[in-house]
Amino acid sequence: MKHRIVVLGAGYAGAYVAGNLARRLSPKDTEITVVNAEPDLIQRLRLHQLAAGHVIEAPKLADVFAGTGIRLRLARVTAVDPERQIVTFTDTGELGYDTLVYALGSHVADHGVPGVAEHAFHVTARPAALRLRERLDSLEAERGRVVVVGDGLTGIETATEIAEARPGLSVALIARGELGARLSAGARGHLRRACDRLGVTVLEHTSVEAVEATRVLCAGGTALASDATVWTAGFAVDPIAAAGGMKVTQNGQIIVDDTMRSVSHPDVYAAGDSAYAIGDNGRPLPMSCASAGSTGRQATDAIVGRLTGRKIAKSKLDYPGNHISLGRRDGILQPVDDQALARPKYVGGRKAARIKTGILQISLWATSHPTFGLPTRRRRLADTPNASAKKALA
Repeated sequence: MKHRIVVLGAGYAGAYVAGNLARRLSPKDTEITVVNAEPDLIQRLRLHQLAAGHVIEAPKLADVFAGTGIRLRLARVTAVDPERQIVTFTDTGELGYDTLVYALGSHVADHGVPGVAEHAFHVTARPAALRLRERLDSLEAERGRVVVVGDGLTGIETATEIAEARPGLSVALIARGELGARLSAGARGHLRRACDRLGVTVLEHTSVEAVEATRVLCAGGTALASDATVWTAGFAVDPIAAAGGMKVTQNGQIIVDDTMRSVSHPDVYAAGDSAYAIGDNGRPLPMSCASAGSTGRQATDAIVGRLTGRKIAKSKLDYPGNHISLGRRDGILQPVDDQALARPKYVGGRKAARIKTGILQISLWATSHPTFGLPTRRRRLADTPNASAKKALA
């Protein structure tokens, strides 16, 4: 009987892990299945660009995994039972596993603010980005008002992208604290100049208390008129892992050890936004594409090592910095130190924009070609699949 590996999610982390496992493990011993709700590989880092009106490539997962031996199941996961080692789907189907890779990513977090779910748009999923795009299309002739709530990287990129691509719209960005507070002084200045150039109105030290159909209510009684409110004030993960009894953080991330293995269920690995992983600096890795890469590599190495009886290679778990696009022709590259604090120097302007574009292209290519450059030798399991699984759990 083959060792069944099931990968939940085919984003940056899931697609990468699945392809690498398929190349490194012998199909004589293993069977790999990827479960994803959408048939396409979604470039989440570019969904704000999609919403603004740009054409964004979305390769078919069937093409991505062609020739790898990976089985693709298009379904939405509704539950995971780690005790019975079963995954349940919306179509009432079930799938058993011996090793599970949990890479379902994250979604927008409303933080309990009234009206967000009913009235706000977001850019954490392709259908949501397309809905926002349709709304912006309808507002251009009316010189509509767009309010972006949240000044994290997603909020900054969304506000500047919309302002550049749709100059007929009025765009405001609400920042809970100082705009670009995590950036160096020079980078903050660059960001402010970019917002001024693009006509983005910035409201700092402002908290939102409610979102209505045509306005945003802020603390202190201020009300901002809004024809389209875009919520980018944080992310959370689905409660599936928590409901299954796995040890998770308050926001639902699976707590893992330094090999991305669940601390409560050793046959479960997590990667990407779903994983609460501690970096080499002792701090939790942020939800990001960079973290998806490092946690994905580590999960792959750990699974291969344990199942084949080899030493587990250790990946570097760090976060080098922030890469922020400010429309198509401007950007900021902000390096950070080993404590994740901004270094004094930064790169801005067209050079930063070109580098960010290159990073996005490399991320897409690496994710959509997950087996490129890997050794052609596929490892057999250390023993029979069942014995290997037991050895891995010991």
